[in-house]
Amino acid sequence: MPNLQELENAMPVAPLKIVAMPSAQKLAHRVNDYLVNFRKSVNNKVKNDPAFHGYIESSYLTNFECPRFGSGEGKAVFHESIRGKDLFLITDVCNHSITYSVNGYTNHMSPDDHYQDLKRVISACNGKAHRINVIMPFLYEGRQHKRSGRESLDCAFALDELRSMGVSNFVTFDAHDPRVQNATPLSGFDNFTPPYQFIRALLSAEEDLIVDKEHLVVISPDEGALDRAIYFATVLGVDTGMFYKRRDYSVIVNGKNPIVAHEFLGDKIEDKDVIIIDDMISSGESMLDTARQLKAMHARRVFICCTFGLFTNGLKAFDEAYENCYFDKVITTNLTYLLPELYSRPYFVEADMSKFTASIIDFMNHDVSLSNTLATTEKMHSILDAYNNRVSFDLD
Repeated sequence: MPNLQELENAMPVAPLKIVAMPSAQKLAHRVNDYLVNFRKSVNNKVKNDPAFHGYIESSYLTNFECPRFGSGEGKAVFHESIRGKDLFLITDVCNHSITYSVNGYTNHMSPDDHYQDLKRVISACNGKAHRINVIMPFLYEGRQHKRSGRESLDCAFALDELRSMGVSNFVTFDAHDPRVQNATPLSGFDNFTPPYQFIRALLSAEEDLIVDKEHLVVISPDEGALDRAIYFATVLGVDTGMFYKRRDYSVIVNGKNPIVAHEFLGDKIEDKDVIIIDDMISSGESMLDTARQLKAMHARRVFICCTFGLFTNGLKAFDEAYENCYFDKVITTNLTYLLPELYSRPYFVEADMSKFTASIIDFMNHDVSLSNTLATTEKMHSILDAYNNRVSFDLD
């Protein structure tokens, strides 16, 4: 996985500190644990340099809070010095489980609330920290990346706003449309995808997959996810297909044009295992409709791989679809808040991204190329070959 040799002689740009926003506590603590272990094991010459204390710590988490007044107004307060630190702010704008009180009423935090708290933290540390980096796995307003008619252009505006506030590097995962980075062409913007983590989770969950063109195919549920499907299929060495969504553009329902039909483009999938890959499960209606059609086309098994499992309408529809054998597994990452009850479902598999995220932070703190954090295609092919031959292999 990460090429740790690149860190052996690299000096961090500044002492590392992680600002774990309340929305991302679980992920940030896992990332912190990996970083602590990374730095204990790396034979870096700065570890014993008295001029650079703080390289090895028991924790890199920063002590801060975002309290609220009774009116609902908020602020950010640091309880320790962050002067000269290389700060990495980790936030999850989709965590609706966080609440606050407004005039005696309980409000669940929306993406707008989380984004506002992020800006409060940035304003509190600006002018003190050596560098400010934001890790926002689910890109705020990422689905509002282009303007149609009299609409706001929220995602581009947010990125430009963060840049103007002093954010040096912005890291996100599987952006709905990564071209939105054009809004800030002179700022650092990194967009990562989790094909290796999906492969690792899928191979760990299923013992009898055969990964070749005769037994497996990767499907895109719509034209927007085709690039993801092609890349994933190329890594796996299998074919790909796509569903085309026909929408009724004369009607708007819940802010979007309803889908009237799915048309499949691709070869026969009869008796083949199918992987559906996309960036997110929102309500899940489109994904489940795709799975139903694949089963109707006599697909053997259906595995759903999505970076973000939002499940905005709950799990009832997925429970019913699983009981009806429309799909076999749902694999999603832990980059965003997951419903607690999801972990009890027999069809759920978590793709852990905390180690990968920790590697990104470690390499970025050393100003080393982030390409070193990525699993090579050769690495993934060697794992797949070992799996197909039922030989033991390392998934770390």
